[in-house]
Amino acid sequence: MIAGILFGFLPLLIWLYMLVLRHGFWLLRERDTAPLAEPASWPSVVAVVPARNEADVIRQSIGSLVAQDYPGSFHVVLVDDLSDDGTADLARGLGSDRLTVLSGSARPPGWTGKLWAMSQGSAHAGTLAPEFFWFTDADIAHSPDNLRQLVARAESGKHVLVSLMARLHCKSAAEHFLIPAFVFFFDMLFPFGAVNDPRSKVAAAAGGCMLARRQALEKAGGIAAIRHNIIDDCALGRAMKARGPIWLGLTDRAVSLRPYPHISDIRHMVTRTAYAQLDYSPLVLAGTLFGLAMVYLAPVMTALFAWGISQLAGWLAWIIMAVMFQPILRFYRLSPLWGLALPLIGVFYAVFTLESAFLHWAGKGGMWKGRAQAESKKSEGQA
Repeated sequence: MIAGILFGFLPLLIWLYMLVLRHGFWLLRERDTAPLAEPASWPSVVAVVPARNEADVIRQSIGSLVAQDYPGSFHVVLVDDLSDDGTADLARGLGSDRLTVLSGSARPPGWTGKLWAMSQGSAHAGTLAPEFFWFTDADIAHSPDNLRQLVARAESGKHVLVSLMARLHCKSAAEHFLIPAFVFFFDMLFPFGAVNDPRSKVAAAAGGCMLARRQALEKAGGIAAIRHNIIDDCALGRAMKARGPIWLGLTDRAVSLRPYPHISDIRHMVTRTAYAQLDYSPLVLAGTLFGLAMVYLAPVMTALFAWGISQLAGWLAWIIMAVMFQPILRFYRLSPLWGLALPLIGVFYAVFTLESAFLHWAGKGGMWKGRAQAESKKSEGQA
């Protein structure tokens, strides 16, 4: 009886809570599709792009930036973070007067590589005194109207930060299996509706595309205030929400150029940050793994092997999670049958989370472009 309640009804209650009370995160209502009024005047913007060994995508990503149809003053600063594959030369080869390429210096202690590059870029961009910094990754391509839409949203809502979750590459079988769930889980942890609610303490951002008001960022301590953080975008979201309203949504206007042809590629993306999200706590890790087992495995086990009302509860929980997975599957134009695989997908992400902890304990945490960058729990918390 107790086991039936625990493994049958508790997961069902959890999924009902997320279905109804978790800001409707799964509906994906926070999109950048609604038309916005244009501002009376267009503020100046400087894009800051950290790049390390991005030769395969840099011309396409930077090309999409310099091709923006933005009516106001706009410039792009690319920070080459000690690349050894010709990234900087390929960018310079575009020959755009909108582009400045900086050679980054060696990363000082206490900084992650990306944030150190962003700091150098924003310091240079600050000499131009723009009203906005546009932080974007070197493997993201933007539609020509993306900056115009970002600024219109920031100005109309007086937001200090506007961020877009870029459409991730989703063509291989591994991507079909794991990529929609990556966005689904992110939205579950940080419901976009709560992020966008000034009354809520929930804050997050998506690092591939973040438009930040320069003065608000400076008052928040600048990039240096978050220099330790592996999950730099969410750290920036927290810092900026303390200064004013922020907005996070899903988009088609920013697209990741980085393919993930194999499960191992996606595994690396997850293991780099998963344990940092748990504050490097073994206790939180244990609780998270138990929670994942209860939420994803228990419904399947009770649906297939229990009996009576417990079995019914298992089936209901499994059906609810499959239904909640449908909007993100439609966004990525995938079969709705993938919804039934969500429990198995959850198991894979649980394994990745455990591996992330093992990597941290082995001194290889936060691996990015060949560099282990994870700090201690104390350092991460101070950032």
